[in-house]
Amino acid sequence: MNTEPADAFQSRVAKHAALADPARLRIVDLLTLGDFSPTELQAELGMPSNLLSHHLRVLEGAALATRHRSEADRRRSYIRLAPGALEGLAPGVEHGAARILFVCTRNSARSQLAAALWRQVSDIPSTSAGTHPAERIAQGAIDVARHHGVALPEVPPRKLGRIAGGDFVVTVCDNAHEELTSLGATHWSVPDPLRINTKEAFEYAFEDISHRINGLAPRLHAA
Repeated sequence: MNTEPADAFQSRVAKHAALADPARLRIVDLLTLGDFSPTELQAELGMPSNLLSHHLRVLEGAALATRHRSEADRRRSYIRLAPGALEGLAPGVEHGAARILFVCTRNSARSQLAAALWRQVSDIPSTSAGTHPAERIAQGAIDVARHHGVALPEVPPRKLGRIAGGDFVVTVCDNAHEELTSLGATHWSVPDPLRINTKEAFEYAFEDISHRINGLAPRLHAA
């Protein structure tokens, strides 16, 4: 009896085969939290670059991971979990957090949207900040939030200050992440909608952040 199309079955077989290796399973575990550059993965895993490259090729070939260039440094790339990669296979490891802090450069769009979306799905408090905050929240962010019925706070962007011990920090822009390399933050490499400044760009950023938040929220518990 055929329970699923042959292509879908082979895709599932490839994913299980890729995840059967302990190193690749650890890489995917990390990617469920956020995006990593190959250099960051190498440091995290203590693995030679040639061996890491092999594992990443296997994960990409099994449609478990994708990569794209950094907007800040085009010589750098980020690896992310492919959309829908782990349906039914997501790890159950939880992380405790007293607060979740979303950081981007200007604190005018992505981090504001992330904090607002987080409040809809989790009781863990959320806030946002910028490394070089703008004077006001971007109109595109306000418009896309309003379109989806999400309330943004009527406060100006704020500068990143002291990070408390119980904070779970997520950088949502490449510039902020690469500026704060010593922070050890979880990273989501979300393209800057203000670079294009179109309705579609803000919609893409909103959907990307929303998808990531829905994946992360079940894995965090109040510390």
